[in-house]
Order: sequence, then C-alpha cells, then structure tokens
Amino acid sequence: MKIKIGTRGSKLSLWQANFVKNKLEKLNNLKAEIIPIKTKGDKILDTPLSKINDKGIFTKEIENALIERKIDLAVHSMKDLPTDLPEELIIAAVPEREIPNDVLISKYKLNELPYGAKIGTSSLRRISQILYFRNDIRIETIRGNIDTRIKKLESLGLDGIIVSYAGIKRLNLESFISEIIPFDTMLPAPGQGAIAIEIRKDDEEIYKIVRNLNDYKAFQSIKAERSFLRRISWTHQKSIVFQHDNKKYLRDKIPGGGCQIPVGAVALIEDNKIKLTGMISNLEGTKIIRGKIDGYPEESEEIGENLANTLIEKGGKEILLSIKENKGDFFEQ
Repeated sequence: MKIKIGTRGSKLSLWQANFVKNKLEKLNNLKAEIIPIKTKGDKILDTPLSKINDKGIFTKEIENALIERKIDLAVHSMKDLPTDLPEELIIAAVPEREIPNDVLISKYKLNELPYGAKIGTSSLRRISQILYFRNDIRIETIRGNIDTRIKKLESLGLDGIIVSYAGIKRLNLESFISEIIPFDTMLPAPGQGAIAIEIRKDDEEIYKIVRNLNDYKAFQSIKAERSFLRRISWTHQKSIVFQHDNKKYLRDKIPGGGCQIPVGAVALIEDNKIKLTGMISNLEGTKIIRGKIDGYPEESEEIGENLANTLIEKGGKEILLSIKENKGDFFEQ
C-alpha cells in the first residue's frame, strides 16, 4: 500500500511530513510519498498575517487536495489550521507535541535587551505580550520561513526575533536561541508545537493507520486550546461590521483563527488533570486579561470554552470591540 501525504514545501513543513511518513512506514506495512503543495501564505510574503483576510492561508489548498482525493492525508502545523474545518475533514491524530514556548533569538536575554531594542515579528500575539513586558521595545514586522527570519536579524539590524521553539528545534537551530520565553511572560499560539494529521472524515482505512500516531495528552490539550480560540474568535468576529460597495455587513462567523487578534493559550496535562491558561490582549499591549482553569482531559473542549467565557466576561469583550474599532474595516487590517 502506498499513501500520499500533502504538505507545504517549507523546510519545517517537510520535516514534519517526513516525521509522519517515517512513523507511518515503521508502524504499518506501507510506503508513503510526500506531495508538496504551495499555499496562498507561501506566495504572499510581504504582508503581515493580521492584514490578510484568510484564516486558511497556509492550509486551504492542501485541504482542497485532500477533499479532491489527490492526497490521502495532510500534515500541518497545528497553529496554522483554522478551528472550523471543512465538513468533509477531521483531525485524526496529533503526534507527541514539542514544547510550545516561544523563543528569543538574540545576543541578549529578554531582561538584557537595550532600551528601545528592535524586535522582529509579525504576530499580534507576540507583539502585544512583548510590549506588555517592555513597552520601550520597537517592533519590526517580518515574515518568512525560519531561515529567512534569522537572516533578517542581521540584514535589518534587529536586536532579536521571536519564533516558536518547535520550529527551531526541528531544524537543529537551537544554538541561535538566547532564551526560551516562559509562559508567565508569553503564552504561545493555540496549537503551537503540535502537528496535525488531517484526513477525510469517511476514510476509515486511513483513520486506522494514522491513529497509531496519536498522543492522547497532545490531542486533548489541543482540543482545549482550539476550543478556547474558537470561542474567542467567534465573539470577536460576531461583532465585526465591514463595509463593501457602500454597504455595511455584519460578519456573523468565519473560520476561527488567531492571526487577527492577540490571543494565546496553553494546556498541560499532569496527574490526569488538564490545566489551561489563556489570554486576550489589546493591540497596544497595555492591557492583558489572563486566566486559568483545570479539569479532566475528557472535558477538554468544555474547559476551553469555559475559560474563554470567563475572560470575555472579565473584560475580554471590551478588548475585542476595541480591536474592531482600532482596525476599522475588517479587510483593511
């Protein structure tokens, strides 16, 4: 048996796809082929993600190939995958997760950064939290794969860049890390550090094969984080009014994602308890609302939604409304 694995063509994406391929071939009597697929996000490299109105910017073309049966399964970075999937697809497995922290790449530690230091990132979540930690820091918007971002550290005269630990670790670039940023300072994106294996909902044969790769703790943790994000995103998007052709429209609900709002979350499972920490921030990083909740792993989705509701009631709704007002037209973020 031979199966086709769809993925993006970046070094990190190919590492993840090869990781899944090798695991599948080892655990099952089959051969796998990797099919690189170019996504919209791979083509638009000069625009911050927060200004692109497309939650599936790194996944849609791959999902379309899966639906059209051009591939048998898709491998994604979990944090790229919208919380609302096409109805034909499911997340079938989440392999063991890398630690989800962000890292600073610099010659300095966070506390050692000079006054007015220039930090490169395009993530609203990272921007808001680093400004909350140090409001003197200046942000330089950068995008691209990890190698490109490291090169921009020097070419743009930056004092540091912030990226995920998982990407650095998987590409053997740990020597560049000056500090693993603790969760008390910066919460990661929901799903950060995890790999998503997505399949067609009706493909029982592939489901049985890929479920061998599923890690229970990672799977339940991800469900909590994505449930948290889905609820926050829905509250934000429900209130957005956008204008087109001189008419105003209420955008009731669009696929959930975290690029448009500064939101972070991490769930950890210890002693059969899942502990979820989440945050919502305004764009300026002057106000952050954080909260924690715990429960049983089997209740992960309910736990995520409950924490989101708590933060919304504690002032998160006002933050989300302020983001809408500050950004103006939804398509001109």
